[in-house]
Amino acid sequence: MSETIECRASRRGRTWVVRIPEHGVYGYGRTLKAVGENVKQGLTLIGVTAEVTIIPVTPELEKLRSVQDAYTAALSEAVAALALRRTALRDIALATGATTTQVKLLRAESAKDSTPPADSH
Repeated sequence: MSETIECRASRRGRTWVVRIPEHGVYGYGRTLKAVGENVKQGLTLIGVTAEVTIIPVTPELEKLRSVQDAYTAALSEAVAALALRRTALRDIALATGATTTQVKLLRAESAKDSTPPADSH
């Protein structure tokens, strides 16, 4: 079975750099694709077969992820509140700017989260 390894890539000049200390592997490349391939080669050399996920990290990207997380949380709350008021799916989508598919998924998550756990008698 292949494991999954998440690597945080940071910029050093014009190069992306990745470090996987638990395996003693370092990788670099001018593109994220190149650094991913470089890391996979390094892992292969030490006999590790893994799916590698590269997560680019810069202060700007961290800020973007933070804003995206806040937006997702606010959207989820808005969808849940409108759904409690029996607002139509399409109206929720229009009001929030989300797609109907997103609204369906968020409503399903909200319903799942609000369902009380089953008694284990």
